[in-house]
Amino acid sequence: MIEADRDVCIGAGMCAVTAPEVFDQSDDGLVVLRTDSPPPEVADAVEEAVELCPSGALSLRGR
Repeated sequence: MIEADRDVCIGAGMCAVTAPEVFDQSDDGLVVLRTDSPPPEVADAVEEAVELCPSGALSLRGR
């Protein structure tokens, strides 16, 4: 499960670029989850997006 803290998000957009199937940005530039339980085939991209997030707004739970 993915968690996104919009209070911490700085709107860098790395997540939306890295895993667009899972992440998007709202009109204010902050992260929006398309799903909090992505399919296994995008797991590597999701992990990369979490690692690349400059503000630490993203986390993986239940792993």
